[in-house]
Amino acid sequence: MTEERSLNFIEEIIEEDLRSGRTRTVHTRFPPEPNGYLHIGHAKSICLNFGLADRYGGLTNLRFDDTNPVTEDTEYVESIKADIRWLGFEWDRECYASDYFDKLYAFAEQLIGKGLAYVDDSSSEEIAAMKGTPTEPGRESPFRNRSVEENLTLFREMRAGRYAEGEKVLRARIDMASPNMHMRDPVMYRIRHVSHHRTRDAWRIYPMYDFAHGQSDSIEGITHSVCTLEFEVHRPLYEWYIEQLGIHPSRQYEFARLNMTYTVMSKRKLLQLVQEGHVDGWDDPRMPTLSGMRRRGYTPLSIRNFCERIGVQRRENIIDVGLLEYCVREDLNRIAERRMVVLDPVKLVITDYPEDHAEELDAENNPEAADQGGRRTLPFGRELWIEREDFMEVPAKKWFRLAPGAMVRLKHAYIVRCEGYTKDEDGRITEIHCTHIPMSRSGSDTSGINVKGTIHWVSVAAALPAEVRLYDRLFRVENPAAEGSFSDFLNPDSLEVVQGAMMEPSLADATPGGLFQFLRKGYFTPDARLSRPGRPVFNRTVGLRDSWAKAVAK
Repeated sequence: MTEERSLNFIEEIIEEDLRSGRTRTVHTRFPPEPNGYLHIGHAKSICLNFGLADRYGGLTNLRFDDTNPVTEDTEYVESIKADIRWLGFEWDRECYASDYFDKLYAFAEQLIGKGLAYVDDSSSEEIAAMKGTPTEPGRESPFRNRSVEENLTLFREMRAGRYAEGEKVLRARIDMASPNMHMRDPVMYRIRHVSHHRTRDAWRIYPMYDFAHGQSDSIEGITHSVCTLEFEVHRPLYEWYIEQLGIHPSRQYEFARLNMTYTVMSKRKLLQLVQEGHVDGWDDPRMPTLSGMRRRGYTPLSIRNFCERIGVQRRENIIDVGLLEYCVREDLNRIAERRMVVLDPVKLVITDYPEDHAEELDAENNPEAADQGGRRTLPFGRELWIEREDFMEVPAKKWFRLAPGAMVRLKHAYIVRCEGYTKDEDGRITEIHCTHIPMSRSGSDTSGINVKGTIHWVSVAAALPAEVRLYDRLFRVENPAAEGSFSDFLNPDSLEVVQGAMMEPSLADATPGGLFQFLRKGYFTPDARLSRPGRPVFNRTVGLRDSWAKAVAK
Protein backbone atom coordinates (compact mmCIF):
# COMPACT_ATOMS: atom_id res chain seq x y z
CA MET A 1 0.00 0.00 0.00
CA THR A 2 1.46 3.36 -1.04
CA GLU A 3 1.63 6.12 1.54
CA GLU A 4 -0.67 9.06 0.88
CA ARG A 5 1.29 12.28 0.51
CA SER A 6 0.41 15.25 2.68
CA LEU A 7 -1.68 18.06 1.23
CA ASN A 8 -0.08 21.31 0.14
CA PHE A 9 -1.57 24.53 1.47
CA ILE A 10 -3.68 25.18 -1.64
CA GLU A 11 -5.15 21.69 -1.46
CA GLU A 12 -5.97 22.35 2.20
CA ILE A 13 -7.85 25.50 1.13
CA ILE A 14 -9.75 23.58 -1.53
CA GLU A 15 -10.64 20.79 0.92
CA GLU A 16 -12.08 23.37 3.31
CA ASP A 17 -13.95 25.15 0.49
CA LEU A 18 -15.55 21.86 -0.52
CA ARG A 19 -16.41 20.94 3.09
CA SER A 20 -17.91 24.38 3.81
CA GLY A 21 -19.93 24.46 0.62
CA ARG A 22 -18.25 27.63 -0.67
CA THR A 23 -17.83 25.73 -3.89
CA ARG A 24 -19.00 22.35 -5.13
CA THR A 25 -16.53 22.16 -8.01
CA VAL A 26 -12.92 23.08 -8.68
CA HIS A 27 -12.24 25.15 -11.78
CA THR A 28 -8.71 26.49 -12.32
CA ARG A 29 -6.99 28.25 -15.19
CA PHE A 30 -3.52 28.67 -16.62
CA PRO A 31 -3.26 32.28 -17.94
CA PRO A 32 -0.02 32.86 -19.90
CA GLU A 33 0.68 36.06 -21.78
CA PRO A 34 1.55 35.11 -25.40
CA ASN A 35 4.71 37.23 -25.49
CA GLY A 36 7.32 34.48 -25.30
CA TYR A 37 7.90 30.77 -24.86
CA LEU A 38 7.02 28.82 -21.73
CA HIS A 39 9.85 27.83 -19.40
CA ILE A 40 10.33 25.40 -16.50
CA GLY A 41 8.82 27.96 -14.11
CA HIS A 42 5.59 27.88 -16.11
CA ALA A 43 5.70 24.08 -15.94
CA LYS A 44 5.32 24.32 -12.16
CA SER A 45 2.20 26.46 -12.57
CA ILE A 46 0.82 24.18 -15.30
CA CYS A 47 1.32 21.07 -13.18
CA LEU A 48 -0.26 22.79 -10.17
CA ASN A 49 -3.35 24.13 -11.94
CA PHE A 50 -4.06 21.04 -14.01
CA GLY A 51 -3.10 18.80 -11.09
CA LEU A 52 -5.57 20.48 -8.72
CA ALA A 53 -8.39 20.11 -11.21
CA ASP A 54 -7.51 16.47 -11.82
CA ARG A 55 -7.26 15.65 -8.10
CA TYR A 56 -10.71 17.10 -7.37
CA GLY A 57 -12.50 16.08 -10.56
CA GLY A 58 -12.59 19.62 -11.89
CA LEU A 59 -11.63 21.52 -15.03
CA THR A 60 -8.83 23.81 -16.16
CA ASN A 61 -9.11 26.57 -18.73
CA LEU A 62 -6.24 27.76 -20.88
CA ARG A 63 -6.66 31.53 -21.04
CA PHE A 64 -4.28 33.74 -22.96
CA ASP A 65 -3.78 37.12 -21.30
CA ASP A 66 -3.57 38.95 -24.63
CA THR A 67 -4.13 42.51 -23.44
CA ASN A 68 -0.86 44.00 -24.74
CA PRO A 69 -0.76 43.81 -28.56
CA VAL A 70 2.72 45.37 -28.67
CA THR A 71 4.48 42.20 -27.50
CA GLU A 72 2.06 39.38 -28.36
CA ASP A 73 2.00 37.08 -31.35
CA THR A 74 0.18 34.01 -32.68
CA GLU A 75 3.55 32.20 -32.82
CA TYR A 76 3.67 32.28 -29.03
CA VAL A 77 0.06 31.12 -28.74
CA GLU A 78 0.78 28.02 -30.80
CA SER A 79 4.03 27.27 -28.97
CA ILE A 80 2.28 27.51 -25.59
CA LYS A 81 -0.44 25.07 -26.65
CA ALA A 82 2.16 22.63 -28.00
CA ASP A 83 4.17 22.80 -24.77
CA ILE A 84 1.16 22.15 -22.53
CA ARG A 85 0.12 19.14 -24.60
CA TRP A 86 3.71 17.86 -24.63
CA LEU A 87 3.69 17.96 -20.83
CA GLY A 88 0.63 15.70 -20.95
CA PHE A 89 -2.24 18.05 -20.16
CA GLU A 90 -5.42 19.02 -22.03
CA TRP A 91 -7.54 22.05 -21.15
CA ASP A 92 -11.33 22.27 -20.96
CA ARG A 93 -11.79 25.64 -22.70
CA GLU A 94 -9.37 27.69 -24.76
CA CYS A 95 -10.06 31.30 -23.83
CA TYR A 96 -8.55 34.70 -24.49
CA ALA A 97 -8.82 37.90 -22.50
CA SER A 98 -9.62 39.46 -25.89
CA ASP A 99 -12.80 37.33 -25.93
CA TYR A 100 -14.04 39.63 -23.18
CA PHE A 101 -13.00 43.01 -24.55
CA ASP A 102 -16.63 44.08 -25.01
CA LYS A 103 -17.59 42.92 -21.50
CA LEU A 104 -14.52 44.51 -19.95
CA TYR A 105 -15.32 47.77 -21.70
CA ALA A 106 -18.87 47.60 -20.33
CA PHE A 107 -17.47 46.94 -16.85
CA ALA A 108 -15.28 50.03 -17.21
CA GLU A 109 -18.26 52.19 -18.15
CA GLN A 110 -20.13 50.73 -15.17
CA LEU A 111 -17.37 51.89 -12.83
CA ILE A 112 -17.31 55.32 -14.48
CA GLY A 113 -21.07 55.52 -13.94
CA LYS A 114 -20.59 54.82 -10.23
CA GLY A 115 -17.94 57.53 -9.95
CA LEU A 116 -15.22 54.91 -9.45
CA ALA A 117 -13.18 55.55 -12.59
CA TYR A 118 -12.00 58.65 -14.43
CA VAL A 119 -10.06 59.69 -17.53
CA ASP A 120 -6.68 61.20 -16.70
CA ASP A 121 -4.75 63.42 -19.15
CA SER A 122 -1.53 63.15 -17.11
CA SER A 123 1.57 61.60 -18.65
CA SER A 124 2.91 58.28 -17.37
CA GLU A 125 5.74 60.16 -15.67
CA GLU A 126 3.30 62.51 -13.93
CA ILE A 127 1.13 59.60 -12.80
CA ALA A 128 4.16 57.81 -11.40
CA ALA A 129 5.14 60.95 -9.46
CA MET A 130 1.61 61.29 -8.07
CA LYS A 131 1.72 57.74 -6.69
CA GLY A 132 3.96 58.76 -3.80
CA THR A 133 6.18 56.24 -2.05
CA PRO A 134 5.54 53.25 0.22
CA THR A 135 5.97 55.60 3.21
CA GLU A 136 4.32 58.73 1.77
CA PRO A 137 0.76 59.05 0.39
CA GLY A 138 0.16 59.94 -3.20
CA ARG A 139 -1.38 63.11 -4.64
CA GLU A 140 -4.72 63.27 -6.37
CA SER A 141 -4.72 63.94 -10.09
CA PRO A 142 -6.14 67.32 -11.17
CA PHE A 143 -8.50 65.29 -13.42
CA ARG A 144 -9.77 63.03 -10.62
CA ASN A 145 -13.02 64.93 -10.07
CA ARG A 146 -14.29 65.09 -13.63
CA SER A 147 -18.02 64.46 -13.93
CA VAL A 148 -19.41 61.07 -14.87
CA GLU A 149 -20.71 62.50 -18.14
CA GLU A 150 -17.33 63.99 -19.12
CA ASN A 151 -15.51 60.78 -18.25
CA LEU A 152 -17.93 58.69 -20.33
CA THR A 153 -17.53 61.01 -23.29
CA LEU A 154 -13.74 61.02 -23.08
CA PHE A 155 -13.56 57.25 -22.61
CA ARG A 156 -15.75 56.66 -25.65
CA GLU A 157 -13.55 59.03 -27.64
CA MET A 158 -10.50 57.07 -26.48
CA ARG A 159 -12.13 53.93 -27.84
CA ALA A 160 -12.90 55.67 -31.12
CA GLY A 161 -9.21 56.51 -31.62
CA ARG A 162 -9.50 60.26 -31.13
CA TYR A 163 -6.33 60.53 -29.04
CA ALA A 164 -2.67 59.63 -29.37
CA GLU A 165 -0.93 56.97 -27.32
CA GLY A 166 -0.13 58.28 -23.85
CA GLU A 167 -2.46 61.24 -24.21
CA LYS A 168 -5.10 59.82 -21.87
CA VAL A 169 -5.67 56.78 -19.63
CA LEU A 170 -8.60 55.49 -17.62
CA ARG A 171 -7.85 55.13 -13.90
CA ALA A 172 -9.79 53.54 -11.06
CA ARG A 173 -10.81 56.04 -8.34
CA ILE A 174 -9.86 54.31 -5.10
CA ASP A 175 -7.51 55.77 -2.46
CA MET A 176 -4.35 57.78 -3.11
CA ALA A 177 -3.35 57.34 0.54
CA SER A 178 -3.67 53.57 0.60
CA PRO A 179 -0.64 51.78 2.10
CA ASN A 180 -0.91 49.42 -0.88
CA MET A 181 0.57 51.27 -3.86
CA HIS A 182 -1.53 49.20 -6.26
CA MET A 183 -4.68 50.74 -4.79
CA ARG A 184 -3.60 54.32 -5.54
CA ASP A 185 -5.85 54.93 -8.53
CA PRO A 186 -4.37 52.26 -10.81
CA VAL A 187 -4.55 52.58 -14.59
CA MET A 188 -7.34 50.45 -16.09
CA TYR A 189 -7.02 51.27 -19.80
CA ARG A 190 -4.33 52.75 -22.03
CA ILE A 191 -4.33 53.78 -25.68
CA ARG A 192 -2.50 51.53 -28.17
CA HIS A 193 -2.73 52.19 -31.91
CA VAL A 194 -1.47 48.68 -32.64
CA SER A 195 -3.11 45.80 -34.45
CA HIS A 196 -4.03 42.93 -32.13
CA HIS A 197 -3.19 39.34 -33.12
CA ARG A 198 -6.89 38.37 -32.83
CA THR A 199 -9.09 41.50 -32.85
CA ARG A 200 -6.92 43.23 -35.48
CA ASP A 201 -7.84 46.94 -35.57
CA ALA A 202 -11.16 46.78 -33.74
CA TRP A 203 -9.77 48.41 -30.59
CA ARG A 204 -7.64 51.43 -29.84
CA ILE A 205 -7.70 50.97 -26.06
CA TYR A 206 -6.61 47.90 -24.15
CA PRO A 207 -7.23 46.88 -20.51
CA MET A 208 -4.39 46.51 -18.05
CA TYR A 209 -3.70 43.06 -16.62
CA ASP A 210 -5.04 43.93 -13.16
CA PHE A 211 -8.37 45.02 -14.63
CA ALA A 212 -8.73 42.10 -17.03
CA HIS A 213 -7.55 39.29 -14.75
CA GLY A 214 -10.18 39.10 -12.02
CA GLN A 215 -13.06 39.89 -14.36
CA SER A 216 -11.95 37.17 -16.78
CA ASP A 217 -11.79 34.72 -13.87
CA SER A 218 -15.29 35.76 -12.87
CA ILE A 219 -16.71 35.42 -16.38
CA GLU A 220 -15.29 31.89 -16.66
CA GLY A 221 -16.46 30.82 -13.19
CA ILE A 222 -12.94 30.15 -11.94
CA THR A 223 -13.11 28.98 -8.32
CA HIS A 224 -9.42 29.07 -7.44
CA SER A 225 -7.24 31.59 -9.26
CA VAL A 226 -3.71 30.45 -8.45
CA CYS A 227 -0.93 32.99 -9.01
CA THR A 228 2.71 33.39 -8.04
CA LEU A 229 3.68 35.43 -4.98
CA GLU A 230 4.44 38.67 -6.79
CA PHE A 231 0.67 39.03 -7.30
CA GLU A 232 -0.09 38.89 -3.57
CA VAL A 233 -0.06 42.70 -3.32
CA HIS A 234 -2.41 42.82 -6.31
CA ARG A 235 -5.07 40.72 -4.56
CA PRO A 236 -6.87 43.66 -2.82
CA LEU A 237 -7.29 45.29 -6.23
CA TYR A 238 -8.48 41.99 -7.73
CA GLU A 239 -11.14 41.79 -5.00
CA TRP A 240 -12.04 45.49 -5.20
CA TYR A 241 -12.95 45.29 -8.89
CA ILE A 242 -15.09 42.18 -8.36
CA GLU A 243 -16.85 43.68 -5.35
CA GLN A 244 -17.60 47.03 -7.03
CA LEU A 245 -18.90 45.30 -10.16
CA GLY A 246 -21.01 42.84 -8.17
CA ILE A 247 -19.91 39.86 -10.26
CA HIS A 248 -19.10 36.22 -9.45
CA PRO A 249 -16.47 36.26 -6.68
CA SER A 250 -13.49 34.25 -7.90
CA ARG A 251 -10.71 34.04 -5.32
CA GLN A 252 -6.99 34.44 -5.80
CA TYR A 253 -4.31 32.43 -4.00
CA GLU A 254 -0.54 32.81 -4.29
CA PHE A 255 2.35 30.36 -4.21
CA ALA A 256 6.11 30.76 -4.53
CA ARG A 257 7.37 30.86 -8.10
CA LEU A 258 10.16 28.53 -9.20
CA ASN A 259 13.67 29.92 -8.88
CA MET A 260 16.44 27.57 -9.95
CA THR A 261 20.23 27.66 -9.74
CA TYR A 262 22.41 28.30 -12.80
CA THR A 263 19.59 29.83 -14.84
CA VAL A 264 17.33 32.86 -15.25
CA MET A 265 13.54 32.72 -15.46
CA SER A 266 12.68 36.26 -16.51
CA LYS A 267 11.14 36.40 -20.00
CA ARG A 268 12.88 39.71 -20.50
CA LYS A 269 16.26 38.19 -19.75
CA LEU A 270 15.57 35.11 -21.84
CA LEU A 271 14.60 37.39 -24.72
CA GLN A 272 17.86 39.28 -24.23
CA LEU A 273 19.81 36.02 -24.50
CA VAL A 274 18.08 35.33 -27.82
CA GLN A 275 18.37 38.84 -29.24
CA GLU A 276 22.05 39.22 -28.32
CA GLY A 277 22.91 35.87 -29.89
CA HIS A 278 24.10 34.17 -26.70
CA VAL A 279 21.83 31.25 -27.62
CA ASP A 280 20.41 29.90 -30.85
CA GLY A 281 16.78 30.88 -30.37
CA TRP A 282 14.09 30.19 -27.78
CA ASP A 283 14.48 26.44 -28.29
CA ASP A 284 18.24 26.37 -27.76
CA PRO A 285 18.87 23.24 -25.63
CA ARG A 286 20.62 25.38 -23.00
CA MET A 287 17.52 27.49 -22.42
CA PRO A 288 15.10 26.69 -19.57
CA THR A 289 12.22 26.94 -22.05
CA LEU A 290 10.08 23.83 -22.48
CA SER A 291 10.83 23.83 -26.21
CA GLY A 292 14.57 23.97 -25.43
CA MET A 293 14.29 21.19 -22.87
CA ARG A 294 12.28 19.06 -25.30
CA ARG A 295 14.94 19.57 -27.98
CA ARG A 296 17.62 18.63 -25.45
CA GLY A 297 15.87 15.33 -24.62
CA TYR A 298 14.06 16.05 -21.36
CA THR A 299 10.93 13.95 -20.98
CA PRO A 300 7.51 15.23 -19.90
CA LEU A 301 7.46 12.74 -17.04
CA SER A 302 10.81 13.95 -15.70
CA ILE A 303 9.51 17.53 -15.59
CA ARG A 304 6.23 16.51 -13.96
CA ASN A 305 8.15 14.46 -11.38
CA PHE A 306 10.42 17.43 -10.71
CA CYS A 307 7.42 19.71 -10.13
CA GLU A 308 5.90 17.12 -7.80
CA ARG A 309 9.14 16.78 -5.81
CA ILE A 310 9.68 20.50 -5.27
CA GLY A 311 6.12 20.89 -4.02
CA VAL A 312 4.11 24.07 -3.48
CA GLN A 313 5.37 26.63 -0.97
CA ARG A 314 4.25 29.98 0.37
CA ARG A 315 7.78 31.39 0.65
CA GLU A 316 10.33 32.07 -2.08
CA ASN A 317 13.27 29.69 -2.29
CA ILE A 318 15.77 28.54 -4.88
CA ILE A 319 15.85 24.96 -6.16
CA ASP A 320 19.09 23.23 -7.11
CA VAL A 321 19.05 22.47 -10.84
CA GLY A 322 20.72 19.19 -9.84
CA LEU A 323 17.29 17.95 -8.73
CA LEU A 324 15.89 18.54 -12.21
CA GLU A 325 18.86 16.72 -13.72
CA TYR A 326 18.36 13.87 -11.27
CA CYS A 327 14.71 13.54 -12.34
CA VAL A 328 15.60 13.28 -16.03
CA ARG A 329 18.39 10.78 -15.33
CA GLU A 330 15.96 8.68 -13.32
CA ASP A 331 13.45 8.58 -16.17
CA LEU A 332 15.97 8.13 -18.98
CA ASN A 333 17.74 5.30 -17.16
CA ARG A 334 14.41 3.49 -17.26
CA ILE A 335 13.47 4.12 -20.89
CA ALA A 336 16.55 5.10 -22.92
CA GLU A 337 18.05 2.49 -25.27
CA ARG A 338 21.75 1.75 -24.85
CA ARG A 339 24.14 2.44 -27.70
CA MET A 340 27.90 2.76 -28.18
CA VAL A 341 29.42 5.98 -29.51
CA VAL A 342 33.11 6.93 -29.33
CA LEU A 343 33.54 10.70 -29.01
CA ASP A 344 37.35 10.96 -29.26
CA PRO A 345 38.38 7.89 -31.26
CA VAL A 346 41.73 6.18 -31.42
CA LYS A 347 42.20 2.91 -33.30
CA LEU A 348 42.61 -0.39 -31.49
CA VAL A 349 43.89 -3.31 -33.56
CA ILE A 350 43.44 -6.88 -32.32
CA THR A 351 46.55 -8.31 -33.91
CA ASP A 352 45.65 -11.98 -33.43
CA TYR A 353 42.11 -11.59 -34.80
CA PRO A 354 41.74 -12.74 -38.46
CA GLU A 355 41.76 -9.80 -40.88
CA ASP A 356 38.97 -11.23 -43.03
CA HIS A 357 36.73 -12.25 -40.15
CA ALA A 358 33.73 -10.41 -38.72
CA GLU A 359 31.13 -11.25 -36.09
CA GLU A 360 27.69 -10.13 -35.07
CA LEU A 361 27.59 -9.85 -31.30
CA ASP A 362 24.45 -9.84 -29.17
CA ALA A 363 23.65 -6.80 -26.98
CA GLU A 364 20.68 -5.72 -24.89
CA ASN A 365 18.95 -2.43 -25.62
CA ASN A 366 18.08 -1.55 -22.02
CA PRO A 367 18.74 -3.83 -19.07
CA GLU A 368 16.65 -1.53 -16.84
CA ALA A 369 13.47 -1.81 -18.92
CA ALA A 370 10.69 -3.98 -17.52
CA ASP A 371 10.51 -5.91 -20.80
CA GLN A 372 14.32 -5.89 -21.10
CA GLY A 373 14.01 -3.42 -23.97
CA GLY A 374 14.76 -5.91 -26.73
CA ARG A 375 18.15 -6.76 -28.20
CA ARG A 376 20.34 -5.74 -31.12
CA THR A 377 23.41 -7.03 -32.93
CA LEU A 378 26.78 -5.29 -33.01
CA PRO A 379 29.32 -5.70 -35.85
CA PHE A 380 32.75 -6.70 -34.53
CA GLY A 381 36.06 -7.00 -36.34
CA ARG A 382 39.80 -6.76 -36.08
CA GLU A 383 39.91 -2.96 -35.95
CA LEU A 384 37.90 -0.96 -33.45
CA TRP A 385 37.50 2.63 -32.34
CA ILE A 386 37.86 3.24 -28.61
CA GLU A 387 37.96 6.40 -26.52
CA ARG A 388 41.40 7.99 -26.39
CA GLU A 389 40.92 8.59 -22.67
CA ASP A 390 40.59 4.82 -22.12
CA PHE A 391 44.32 4.31 -22.75
CA MET A 392 47.17 5.54 -20.56
CA GLU A 393 50.85 5.01 -21.38
CA VAL A 394 51.87 5.25 -17.73
CA PRO A 395 48.82 4.14 -15.78
CA ALA A 396 47.80 5.99 -12.66
CA LYS A 397 47.06 4.23 -9.41
CA LYS A 398 43.80 2.24 -9.56
CA TRP A 399 43.70 2.54 -13.34
CA PHE A 400 41.47 -0.25 -14.63
CA ARG A 401 41.40 0.56 -18.33
CA LEU A 402 43.97 -0.05 -21.07
CA ALA A 403 47.69 0.39 -20.52
CA PRO A 404 50.76 -1.55 -21.67
CA GLY A 405 50.35 -5.12 -20.43
CA ALA A 406 46.89 -4.44 -18.93
CA MET A 407 43.72 -6.35 -19.74
CA VAL A 408 40.22 -4.97 -20.16
CA ARG A 409 36.89 -6.27 -21.37
CA LEU A 410 35.37 -4.87 -24.55
CA LYS A 411 31.65 -4.42 -23.79
CA HIS A 412 29.60 -7.33 -25.22
CA ALA A 413 32.79 -8.80 -26.73
CA TYR A 414 36.16 -10.16 -25.57
CA ILE A 415 38.86 -9.55 -23.03
CA VAL A 416 41.91 -7.97 -24.68
CA ARG A 417 45.48 -7.37 -23.50
CA CYS A 418 47.48 -4.34 -24.62
CA GLU A 419 50.73 -5.43 -26.26
CA GLY A 420 51.94 -2.07 -27.55
CA TYR A 421 51.08 1.14 -29.37
CA THR A 422 52.35 3.53 -32.01
CA LYS A 423 52.72 7.32 -32.09
CA ASP A 424 53.02 9.93 -34.77
CA GLU A 425 55.91 12.41 -34.99
CA ASP A 426 54.13 14.73 -32.56
CA GLY A 427 53.95 12.03 -29.91
CA ARG A 428 50.22 11.44 -30.30
CA ILE A 429 48.94 7.87 -29.98
CA THR A 430 47.75 6.60 -33.38
CA GLU A 431 47.16 2.89 -32.76
CA ILE A 432 46.88 0.55 -29.81
CA HIS A 433 47.82 -3.08 -30.40
CA CYS A 434 46.09 -5.82 -28.45
CA THR A 435 45.59 -9.57 -28.43
CA HIS A 436 42.31 -11.17 -27.44
CA ILE A 437 41.27 -14.21 -25.44
CA PRO A 438 38.91 -16.21 -27.72
CA MET A 439 37.24 -18.07 -24.82
CA SER A 440 36.25 -14.78 -23.13
CA ARG A 441 33.42 -13.80 -25.46
CA SER A 442 30.54 -12.23 -23.50
CA GLY A 443 27.67 -14.61 -22.92
CA SER A 444 29.85 -17.70 -23.32
CA ASP A 445 32.97 -16.82 -21.33
CA THR A 446 34.89 -19.91 -20.24
CA SER A 447 38.25 -18.19 -19.79
CA GLY A 448 38.05 -17.94 -16.01
CA ILE A 449 39.74 -14.54 -16.24
CA ASN A 450 38.29 -11.62 -14.28
CA VAL A 451 39.10 -8.04 -15.20
CA LYS A 452 38.00 -4.88 -13.40
CA GLY A 453 37.62 -2.59 -16.40
CA THR A 454 35.07 -2.60 -19.25
CA ILE A 455 35.23 -0.11 -22.13
CA HIS A 456 32.98 0.58 -25.09
CA TRP A 457 34.00 0.50 -28.74
CA VAL A 458 32.73 0.72 -32.33
CA SER A 459 33.84 -1.45 -35.24
CA VAL A 460 35.95 0.57 -37.70
CA ALA A 461 34.45 -1.25 -40.69
CA ALA A 462 30.86 -0.52 -39.63
CA ALA A 463 31.26 2.81 -37.81
CA LEU A 464 29.41 5.88 -39.02
CA PRO A 465 30.54 9.45 -38.37
CA ALA A 466 28.40 11.53 -36.05
CA GLU A 467 28.15 15.08 -34.79
CA VAL A 468 27.57 15.23 -31.04
CA ARG A 469 26.74 18.43 -29.21
CA LEU A 470 27.71 18.42 -25.55
CA TYR A 471 25.45 20.87 -23.74
CA ASP A 472 26.07 22.04 -20.20
CA ARG A 473 24.66 24.68 -17.86
CA LEU A 474 24.31 28.09 -19.47
CA PHE A 475 25.69 30.04 -16.50
CA ARG A 476 28.76 29.43 -14.35
CA VAL A 477 27.37 30.95 -11.14
CA GLU A 478 24.47 29.70 -9.05
CA ASN A 479 22.38 32.86 -9.12
CA PRO A 480 23.24 34.87 -12.25
CA ALA A 481 20.23 37.17 -11.84
CA ALA A 482 21.60 38.42 -8.52
CA GLU A 483 25.17 38.93 -9.69
CA GLY A 484 24.86 42.24 -11.56
CA SER A 485 24.78 41.91 -15.35
CA PHE A 486 23.65 38.31 -15.72
CA SER A 487 25.14 37.99 -19.21
CA ASP A 488 28.62 38.49 -17.70
CA PHE A 489 28.32 35.06 -16.09
CA LEU A 490 27.60 32.95 -19.14
CA ASN A 491 29.44 29.64 -19.13
CA PRO A 492 31.90 29.64 -22.08
CA ASP A 493 31.83 25.83 -22.03
CA SER A 494 28.05 25.47 -22.22
CA LEU A 495 28.37 23.95 -25.71
CA GLU A 496 31.08 21.75 -27.20
CA VAL A 497 30.53 20.47 -30.74
CA VAL A 498 32.22 17.13 -31.41
CA GLN A 499 32.57 16.54 -35.15
CA GLY A 500 34.72 13.38 -35.27
CA ALA A 501 32.63 10.97 -33.19
CA MET A 502 32.04 7.41 -34.39
CA MET A 503 28.73 5.64 -33.74
CA GLU A 504 27.47 2.12 -34.08
CA PRO A 505 25.43 1.67 -37.30
CA SER A 506 22.08 1.14 -35.52
CA LEU A 507 22.02 4.87 -34.75
CA ALA A 508 21.92 5.90 -38.41
CA ASP A 509 18.13 5.73 -38.38
CA ALA A 510 17.70 7.57 -35.07
CA THR A 511 15.08 10.29 -35.38
CA PRO A 512 14.13 13.26 -33.16
CA GLY A 513 12.33 12.00 -30.10
CA GLY A 514 14.59 8.98 -29.76
CA LEU A 515 16.19 8.64 -26.34
CA PHE A 516 19.56 6.93 -25.92
CA GLN A 517 22.18 6.27 -23.31
CA PHE A 518 25.60 6.39 -24.91
CA LEU A 519 27.42 3.89 -22.73
CA ARG A 520 29.64 5.60 -20.17
CA LYS A 521 28.96 9.03 -21.70
CA GLY A 522 25.45 10.15 -20.81
CA TYR A 523 21.98 10.50 -22.28
CA PHE A 524 21.47 11.82 -25.80
CA THR A 525 18.74 12.55 -28.31
CA PRO A 526 18.77 13.45 -32.04
CA ASP A 527 18.41 17.19 -32.57
CA ALA A 528 15.03 18.06 -34.06
CA ARG A 529 16.40 21.02 -36.02
CA LEU A 530 19.84 19.86 -37.16
CA SER A 531 19.39 16.15 -37.87
CA ARG A 532 18.96 14.86 -41.42
CA PRO A 533 17.82 11.43 -42.66
CA GLY A 534 20.68 9.02 -42.07
CA ARG A 535 22.81 11.77 -40.43
CA PRO A 536 21.49 12.47 -36.95
CA VAL A 537 23.05 15.18 -34.83
CA PHE A 538 22.94 14.22 -31.17
CA ASN A 539 22.35 16.52 -28.21
CA ARG A 540 23.53 15.53 -24.75
CA THR A 541 20.59 15.74 -22.40
CA VAL A 542 22.54 15.12 -19.21
CA GLY A 543 25.61 13.21 -18.05
CA LEU A 544 25.42 9.91 -16.21
CA ARG A 545 26.24 11.67 -12.94
CA ASP A 546 26.37 15.19 -11.53
CA SER A 547 29.81 16.44 -12.58
CA TRP A 548 29.05 19.93 -11.20
CA ALA A 549 28.60 18.66 -7.64
CA LYS A 550 32.00 16.99 -7.86
CA ALA A 551 33.60 20.17 -9.23
CA VAL A 552 32.09 22.31 -6.45
CA ALA A 553 33.25 19.80 -3.82
CA LYS A 554 36.83 20.22 -5.04
